Amino acid sequence: MRKKRRKQQRRRFLRVFLPVLILIAVLAVIMVWKVFVVDEVEIVGNEIYSDEQIESWALDDEYSWNSLYVVLKNRLQKQEDIPFVDTIDISLASPSKIRITVTEKGVLGYIYIPTLGQNAYFDQDGFVIELSTDVIEGTMKISGLSVKRAELYEKLDLEDSSILKMLLSLTQLLKKYDRVPELIYVKDDDILLSYGSIQVNLGTGSSLNEKILRMDEILSRLLDEGRVGTLHLDTWSQSGTDIYFKKNELEEFPVDEQTVPTESGAETDGGGAAENAAEENGGGAAESAADE
Repeated sequence: MRKKRRKQQRRRFLRVFLPVLILIAVLAVIMVWKVFVVDEVEIVGNEIYSDEQIESWALDDEYSWNSLYVVLKNRLQKQEDIPFVDTIDISLASPSKIRITVTEKGVLGYIYIPTLGQNAYFDQDGFVIELSTDVIEGTMKISGLSVKRAELYEKLDLEDSSILKMLLSLTQLLKKYDRVPELIYVKDDDILLSYGSIQVNLGTGSSLNEKILRMDEILSRLLDEGRVGTLHLDTWSQSGTDIYFKKNELEEFPVDEQTVPTESGAETDGGGAAENAAEENGGGAAESAADE
């Protein structure tokens, strides 16, 4: 009797609730199909790659029109390795809008490695975070160094380890003051910066912060005036304030063979007079660079 009663209760339950469950499932499928449709994509955190490139990587198959599918795929499937990108996180801003948050690797600069035919991109601690033939716009290039080897996620192996410490300090200062040069060239004991028609000789790696501060104001004037030559801070020290500009003096830098990727889809210490920033005119009289 009890068994018979239980069977009857199960049948009654199935007759009443099974259609309801089926209806809920059908409505859920329709909602996922009709409501979770990607109409808008918001992309944040990307500097190296364009919005179009990031979107093409995130929405890369025939089901990517569905926002819920895109989010679940991002959570469950292993992401492909994208150069200079650490992670891509996708979330729902609304059923029809997805937000793609890009975390790029903290690239500070790069050194060309002739034996590899690639650029070794390094972070603020000197670790190689990417090896690539691509040149990323706005990233500082360093030349004139002898690099023993470069391996991913290992520290740059320079013949003189003290140079690495100096370069890390220099590149961080230049980035801080928004004075990223086209090239940083290490020649003997001197550090040269290239800003097109203007080169800056910082001398040795001593007092870098003070030198960059003093360079900043003078460099702006020289560039605005269309000057050509070298600004010498190699003669500046804590005890002496000699800074001068030598007209038409430009160092010839080595050229590396590299490719550029194509898209798919501050404080000063009181002015020029105190610094005695002067211009040499082929052995002639010195003039104040701050006044010229």
